[in-house]
Amino acid sequence: MSFARPAMYDDSTTRLRPIATWARPRAVAAVACVVLGLGLIGGAATGSWLTGESVAGGTTRSAYTVTGALWHSVPVDRLFPPELEGEGAGPGGADRSWTRIGVAPDSGCADAFDPLLSKVLAPVGCLRLLRATYADATRSHVTTVGLLFTKADADAMQTLRNRFTEEGLDRRPDLMPRAYAAKGTAAEGFGDAQRASWTMSVLPDAPVVAYAVSGFADGRAVTDPEPATEAMGSNTTSAPAQSGLGHEAKGIGDRVERGLRKTIAAAEKSS
Repeated sequence: MSFARPAMYDDSTTRLRPIATWARPRAVAAVACVVLGLGLIGGAATGSWLTGESVAGGTTRSAYTVTGALWHSVPVDRLFPPELEGEGAGPGGADRSWTRIGVAPDSGCADAFDPLLSKVLAPVGCLRLLRATYADATRSHVTTVGLLFTKADADAMQTLRNRFTEEGLDRRPDLMPRAYAAKGTAAEGFGDAQRASWTMSVLPDAPVVAYAVSGFADGRAVTDPEPATEAMGSNTTSAPAQSGLGHEAKGIGDRVERGLRKTIAAAEKSS
């Protein structure tokens, strides 16, 4: 590394040459400042990587950092609104509305999923599981929506997301999520055999797996459950499709997921 000659250096005279005796310490000090500055920048960058902060953004935390705390800091009415409006969400573009009839206590994931689905989700861990059940306006359909907050980092979540996409795990009946049968409500008889249609997604920008599963409120068993994407098809004649239960799962699941994304974005801005 080289530095320009000091401003007081003059080639036209030899009288100023003694100044070189203090120029060297000054150069050494400049080098020290450069090294110290680089060290501080590097330290700040390293710290931001460890905490999820962005150097360019100052103190803005990543979605992965803020989402882990949302399950116990956000009011339940924000995650699962008492009323949901589904304009154009029903078959043929019909409007839908849903009322929340039960909220499960926040919990871990023990017995919350069928064994095979638990095995699929195991790599990302279970930090907390939040669930609520809704009924449609006629009280003939019930739908449980769930938000699984995982312990995983971005790489692990991306791996899970890729697997769901490549293997079509969100369309397999043996990987349907379980319902929350809230006692004393229209969903009291909503068990494993009553599951009719479902949707499940691994969020691309947060450690969350969101899902919804729908069924009949009268407790009837369903022998041919279908994923929402298939049950919403125009040529499908299955019971879930004919009754609009694919639209129920998709409509409620999408709205809760969108609400969560807005909550995460707001938390990022305020952090």
